[in-house]
Amino acid sequence: MAKIFQVSARAGMTRVVEPIARALLRAGVTPNAVTVAGTVGVLIGALGFGARGHLVAGALIVTVFALTDLLDGTMARMSGGSTRFGAFLDSSMDRVADSAVFGAVAYWLATQNNHSGVAAALLCLAAGALVSYVKARAEGLGMTCNVGIAERTERLLIVGVGGILTGVGVDPALEIALWLLAAVSIFTVGQRMAHVYRQAQQLQPDGQA
Repeated sequence: MAKIFQVSARAGMTRVVEPIARALLRAGVTPNAVTVAGTVGVLIGALGFGARGHLVAGALIVTVFALTDLLDGTMARMSGGSTRFGAFLDSSMDRVADSAVFGAVAYWLATQNNHSGVAAALLCLAAGALVSYVKARAEGLGMTCNVGIAERTERLLIVGVGGILTGVGVDPALEIALWLLAAVSIFTVGQRMAHVYRQAQQLQPDGQA
């Protein structure tokens, strides 16, 4: 059910971003330029606003620019498919942006003496990196790994909603969102490892353990 909702939501967002993608391509903007611009926007939202305690502004900026993940992918598809460098750049910029977001959240929570919140933010950062690494490693070994309930956009949306709620006075919302996100991310790592294990067993030559 979660996967059906996830696919439906992404399909709906794709319909929204397609006209924007076409307009940008007609204007000569490349998918790689959108990738870099999206990362810069996330950095501004996280470090320029979120880390200073402007949680609502920071979360809104990060959320808007995180959605460029869908935009650059749509542009790449419309222009004939992603290049090898484009895929590499997209993945690398995602890690930069994620580090900025959770680093900024951890920093702000530390200024509030919220030690359990800091721990949750750091756990989210580590678990998120594992989610991405497991997929990249599986694909590097020739297997697929397109499973999991917590992909990058969903992870940033969860922490974004928590940041906005805390910013408007619902104090525990951000920490709750972080612990929820950490649990979901760890579950996703387990999902992906189990998925890869099943594929590896099917690909294993007879007679080998």
